[in-house]
Formats: sequence, C-alpha cells, structure tokens
Amino acid sequence: MINKLVLYGASALLMFSSSAVAQQATGPSDAQIAHIAYTAGQLDLEAGKQALVKSSNEAVRSFAQTMVRDHAAVNEQALELVKTLGVAPQANATSEALTKQAREKARELSKLRGAAFDRAYVQNEVAFHRTVNGALSTTLIPGADNAQLKSLLETGLTLFQEHQKHAEQLAKSLP
Repeated sequence: MINKLVLYGASALLMFSSSAVAQQATGPSDAQIAHIAYTAGQLDLEAGKQALVKSSNEAVRSFAQTMVRDHAAVNEQALELVKTLGVAPQANATSEALTKQAREKARELSKLRGAAFDRAYVQNEVAFHRTVNGALSTTLIPGADNAQLKSLLETGLTLFQEHQKHAEQLAKSLP
C-alpha cells in the first residue's frame, strides 16, 4: 500500500511537472495559474470532506476539517481576486490532470475503511501538498505576472507548507 502511495505521489509530481514544463514554453497565463491554484485547493477540500465522512479517527478528522476550512478560505480569496481583476480562470492541461488524478484517488480511497483509509488519506495529503507546494514555488509564483495574484499564491504557499508538515506529523502517528 505504501509503495502504491509513493508511486501515486511520484506520478502526480511527474504529471504536474511535465504539464507545467509544457506550459512554461509559452508560460502559463495568470488565468491558467489561477485555475491551477483554485483546482488544487478545491480538490483538497473535496478530499477533506471525504475523510470527514469516512474516518472516525479524531486526529484525521481534525486535520480534514482544517483542510476543508483553509482551502475553502483561500479559494474564496482567489475567486474575489479574479473577480476584482476581471479575469476568468482558464482550464488547462495541469488543472485537468490534477482533477483526473484526484478523482482516481477518491475512488481508491472510497474502497478503504478504518485505519487503512486513514493512512492512505494522510499519505495522499503529504504527497499532494509536496506536489502543489513544489509547483507553487517553482512554477506558479514565479510565473504570475499580477502582483496581487503572486501575493495570494505566496500566502497560500506558506499555509500549505504548514499543511504538509501537519500531514507528515500525522502520518508518523498513525498505526
């Protein structure tokens, strides 16, 4: 199971990175960057909701509640920003790949119960945050032209790095 999770995390990073590299040839636009960031937040929010339904572990549920709350708040700020700027987030290969992978992972997690679900969910959170945080710091933030968008992404990165640390600590504590 752990090898499968590591493989999933590595494939997510590879897919995310290759999509980002392909877009870097022309550079993702701010509208594409906004969509990638919003999509990643929405997917983690949905994963948190799944954990709240499936898990009975209080530490996992608390973490999932944090994911739902924080990602909803950041996405709300992102929607306000794109509305203020008059920009419509633009779907792209990266946001579509993230969505596809998240749906596959949600199906996989839906088949698990108890401690097996908790471990798989938390390991996925570690991998997902590593991937997203890497993309934010190496591609999305440097590629953003708008200062307000860049600032929101930087704020998100700081928060999401804390999420990653929390998930890593939680993973160590699970049986």
